Amino acid sequence: MISRFFINRPIFASVISILIVIAGGVALFVLPVAQFPNITPPVVQVRAIYPGADPQVVADTVAAPIEQQVNGVDRMIYMSSTSAADGSYTLNVTFELGTDPDMATVLTQNRVSQALPRVPQEVQRQGVTTQKVSTTMVTVLSVYSPDQRYDGLYIANYVTINIKDVLARIPGVGNVQVFPQQDYGMRVWLDPDKLESRKLTANEVYQAISNQNIQVAAGQIGQRPAPKGQDFQLNIKTLGRLEDPEQFGNIIIKTGEGGRITRVKDVGRVELGAQTYDQTSSIDGAPCNSIIIY
Repeated sequence: MISRFFINRPIFASVISILIVIAGGVALFVLPVAQFPNITPPVVQVRAIYPGADPQVVADTVAAPIEQQVNGVDRMIYMSSTSAADGSYTLNVTFELGTDPDMATVLTQNRVSQALPRVPQEVQRQGVTTQKVSTTMVTVLSVYSPDQRYDGLYIANYVTINIKDVLARIPGVGNVQVFPQQDYGMRVWLDPDKLESRKLTANEVYQAISNQNIQVAAGQIGQRPAPKGQDFQLNIKTLGRLEDPEQFGNIIIKTGEGGRITRVKDVGRVELGAQTYDQTSSIDGAPCNSIIIY
């Protein structure tokens, strides 16, 4: 009966069809369309680094407490972790299909926070990051100097400062990783023979650098309550965190008899380099920095 009604009235049927097409065309630009629905489970990644530690130490001191807390988080399917020889630790937690990645990240972060008191202080100082990741790699870009004017350290920091954040803000980009991650760091190379001759240990040098390379609030001159006649109030600026190798070399480690002073430069050398040299990347024999986009 319904089909006969429209067959006997072709003009009316044509008008209805045109209205449906127009309404669909308008809705196409207004209603959300899931062109590619999620077919892979969401993954949350936990990353930490323990400088100088071997894989077994990382597994015992970092992986064990974190995984004990994260295990069993809501809607988790399974998790896998890697403890590398460079002291890095990576934990991938896979959740059920349809789980909100943002909520999964929050739940995982809460579990990781409970484990942090049991993690070594050095790992906490470096930072433990929790973020959602995509398993789909879009492309890999390589940045290098054709005439090799710049070394890998310079290129890595240039990419981190000027390129990485710009790419991460592009719509559709989930995550941007830089390989190798070589941030600038002040490296202190110690001579064991010179340390032994001065009865010093590497830990004493480390403690001296940590205690003297700090940013402090020195206060003010003329701050209230001030005596009469005090017309000015001035902020005191002091030398805070050190910036160049020469300043680090002049750090005092020990004061001996007769006022003899032992400085860092007396037992080693200081240079501006990379925080780690465990990873390298090259293209056509030239040092480069690879940008992985997810």
